[in-house]
Amino acid sequence: MDITVAIDCMGGDHGPHVTVPAVVDYLHRNPGTDIVLVGLRDAIEAELCAIKFASSPRLRIHAASEVVGMDESPALALRGKKNSSMRVAINLVKSGEAQACVSAGNTGALIATSRFVLKTLPGIDRPALAVVLPTMRGRTYVLDLGANVDCNAEHLLQFGVMGATLVSSVEGKERPSVGLLNIGEEEIKGNEVVKQAAEMLRVSGLNFYGNIEGNDIYKGTTDVVVCDGFVGNVALKTSEGVAQMLSTYLREEFRRNLLTKLAGVVALPVINAFKRRVDHRQYNGASLLGLRGIVIKSHGSADSYAFGFAIARAVDEVRGGMLRHIRERVAELPRSPKSPTSYPPPLPEERPAL
Repeated sequence: MDITVAIDCMGGDHGPHVTVPAVVDYLHRNPGTDIVLVGLRDAIEAELCAIKFASSPRLRIHAASEVVGMDESPALALRGKKNSSMRVAINLVKSGEAQACVSAGNTGALIATSRFVLKTLPGIDRPALAVVLPTMRGRTYVLDLGANVDCNAEHLLQFGVMGATLVSSVEGKERPSVGLLNIGEEEIKGNEVVKQAAEMLRVSGLNFYGNIEGNDIYKGTTDVVVCDGFVGNVALKTSEGVAQMLSTYLREEFRRNLLTKLAGVVALPVINAFKRRVDHRQYNGASLLGLRGIVIKSHGSADSYAFGFAIARAVDEVRGGMLRHIRERVAELPRSPKSPTSYPPPLPEERPAL
């Protein structure tokens, strides 16, 4: 199966200095994938020249004349930059010239543009960001990570379906377990939205584990963790902060005196093995689920090694037929009595004016 991925080369903190080398390295290691580099032609060609890359039939440049800034308003980027590298890359997915898009650019702009250009799948109200996290049992997928701050119970049900389908498509697990993030395991815990979502998940046909707590995420209690974007983003940023704190503490302790420095030298193989095991770069690439196309959001500060994992994630989702599986699974869901045939449209303020 030939797969084509469109890369927003201008996105992220480092732009082509990271994205172009990452693409070239990926092509060397992965036959059967074609790449379209989208962005300012001169900047892309300069980077290809700098790394002395010879031309390849599997790599081409698609010029775009504008760049979305990392701190730019999503609404302004959507209305005013129709030829940005981000939007052109997404347009290639819509037209079928590419099966997936990868960008390290402005998250808000990427979500708004992807939703406007690609639209959501039938039966899906809103796209959700899903990220992979390491756990004591392997890995878990958490969604939503910030695309939707306010969610109702039906949104959380859809997140559970999309998350479980993603794991099935990419990991090959037939019935991945789904947990609902809550302030306690008991059914009486949580606000009304979470309680209602738990009831809907229980009768959804998913392998619903039940309510889980924050410490269950890294225990690996379930394959999928469902929450609204507010809670998910806070949990993710808290985890990143704890990891940075522990890393700083560890370095400080090993540098405290000569004895601890010697101990650090002795422990270096173990430390390096630990760093490789929890290296966040291996989990780079959040999936924007629920759209009529595959969009992967790379971390803005990702280096070329990390960006390569985002490309690999996009290819895995295409190869696993994720979009088709989500469409089929959502169609099987029982409809709410209040909405037997369709889901409510987004609120007016969520629909960008062009």
